[in-house]
Amino acid sequence: MGPSDATSVAWTSPRSVERSRGTARASRKTVMVALAANAAVAIAKVAGGVLSGSAAMLAEAAHSLADTVNQGFLLVSIAMASRDPTPEQPFGYGRLRFLWTFMAAVGMFLAGAAFAVGYGVYQLTTGPHTGAYVAAYVTLAFSAVAEGSSWIRAIRHTRSDAREHALPMLRYLRESRDPNVKMVLFEDTAAMIGIVIALAGILFDQLTGSSVFDPAASIAIGLLLITVAIWMAHDTSELLVGASARPDERAAIERTLDGFEQLDEVIEVLTMVLGPNSLLVAARVDFAAGLGEDDVENVSEQIERRLREAVPDVTEVFLDATTSRAKAHPGSVTRAS
Repeated sequence: MGPSDATSVAWTSPRSVERSRGTARASRKTVMVALAANAAVAIAKVAGGVLSGSAAMLAEAAHSLADTVNQGFLLVSIAMASRDPTPEQPFGYGRLRFLWTFMAAVGMFLAGAAFAVGYGVYQLTTGPHTGAYVAAYVTLAFSAVAEGSSWIRAIRHTRSDAREHALPMLRYLRESRDPNVKMVLFEDTAAMIGIVIALAGILFDQLTGSSVFDPAASIAIGLLLITVAIWMAHDTSELLVGASARPDERAAIERTLDGFEQLDEVIEVLTMVLGPNSLLVAARVDFAAGLGEDDVENVSEQIERRLREAVPDVTEVFLDATTSRAKAHPGSVTRAS
């Protein structure tokens, strides 16, 4: 290729970004519902915690405040991941959604869990004085309704996505690469559990006259947040550094390649996650002897089309095409178009 041909070279690929934009709309709506609910609940819990003096209520306020900030992080991640690819980021910015989700998990640990555990321990050592129980119960009831509405939407969204992938919901949750819906669902689930814990702590304090149960509930809420934060951080960190396709996707890719009689052998297949709904597939394949350049190009296009039919998240396909006569000297990489 001469210098004059350089302008015809494509240095970016829009396929991954286009697919991510199409699937991000529902995630954005779910996150916005969660953001509104958490913001309203955080204000209510702060008021309820101040009026009642309940450590568990203030821990829940910190929990909801952390969740609100996290939803903001997730909205930013969706917006940034939708940017057009550049020569410096040729496949787009899809993995920024994993980065911001990881940051949200760290924020949950620092802002929510640290306060809940620390304040609970402080109240245990100084002797809390919980009062205004009616205010605490009204706040928890309001919180349950608001958090519950967000939780139900997240459940419905997850079930819908699971049906599209023909997977049971729990398995889909384990295997899904969409960090936003998973974060919202797990945060809302933790919030509902936290409300129950706070209610139990305040109720037992009122019934027994003890000053132990309320701060103990605060500590329990903090430990709950630590568990969720660690799980989310671990889940997104693997995707952030470049995870492979799921086992079922790898099996479907292998079956598809094995179905081509023009391939004598599939030597190597590598996959990498580019975003929540985009995968790169790079395969070194041994084309049958006697195929001409046009034949190789036609087969390559068929391979890409069938791979996308088998695994819709496949957005980039690269083939290292060799022939039996050139095994010792593999041919050039072919970009299926």
